[in-house]
This record gives sequence, C-alpha cells and structure tokens, in this order.
Amino acid sequence: MARKIDPSICVGCGTCKNDCPVECIKEEGGVCVINADDCVDCGTCEASCPVNAISAE
Repeated sequence: MARKIDPSICVGCGTCKNDCPVECIKEEGGVCVINADDCVDCGTCEASCPVNAISAE
C-alpha cells in the first residue's frame, strides 16, 4: 500500500520529497505527488509533512 498526498492540503513545500528514501515523490503543479509503484510504504513522508497532507491509502 502506498501513501497518498491530499492535493487540497499540500502546500508544495517539498519536505516529503526531500525526506523520501526511495525518491518516489515529485512536484507537479505546485503540489507533491507520490508514485505509488515506487513507494515502499515506509511512512517517512507522512511523518515529515508539516501540514499532515499525507496518509496511508
């Protein structure tokens, strides 16, 4: 199961992208998006998100 970023909450700060150990997060249109195929569900991004925009899918 991959994590999911809620685009209505994400502020595009990039903290999750910088902290992701498998580099599966990219910025698109001012918000971050997780590539579910590459996500290893470690939870690092969810723990680092300052606005709680990331959750388990």
